[in-house]
Amino acid sequence: MNIFLIVLLVVVVLIILYFISTYNSLVSLRNKVEDEASQIDVELKRRFDLVPNLVEIVKGYTKHEKETLEGVVKARNTYASANTLGDQLKADGELTNAINKLFALGEAYPDLKANTNFMELQTELSEIEQKIVYARQFYNDSVLKLNNKIDMFPSSIVANMFKFSKKDFFEAQASERENVKIKF
Repeated sequence: MNIFLIVLLVVVVLIILYFISTYNSLVSLRNKVEDEASQIDVELKRRFDLVPNLVEIVKGYTKHEKETLEGVVKARNTYASANTLGDQLKADGELTNAINKLFALGEAYPDLKANTNFMELQTELSEIEQKIVYARQFYNDSVLKLNNKIDMFPSSIVANMFKFSKKDFFEAQASERENVKIKF
């Protein structure tokens, strides 16, 4: 009888340790997803702050390309008014398309392309775009790990008990999958 109680106690302790370990890993994964979403937001904010400077430089060279410039400003304002991560990511896609059109203007105007301020801002925006891409990848990787942990047995039992919920992946909008069309 004494051995039975010891075995039972060991089993109970192991189950409790498993629950604690699984709960802690779920919390860690959830926090990582939130951190990665925050990193995307940091890079989007940096880009958001640079866009007006780039627009002002381009305006000086391309006053007749008003539609493209207005598109960039409109996309930036849409991002500024976004309240949720989903809305921000959607607005981010629109801003990416507008920035690509703006860079195409640089190709069309050699004087603009040679302007030092334009080149510095373009380089900085390109670097930020790369950081945004990486932040999105890290975010999706973290979401995948969290969602797998929530779905897989036996960790799904702990996830359901403590009401952990799956997170949405970042997905490109349909317009972002198309080639950028520039019309002069």
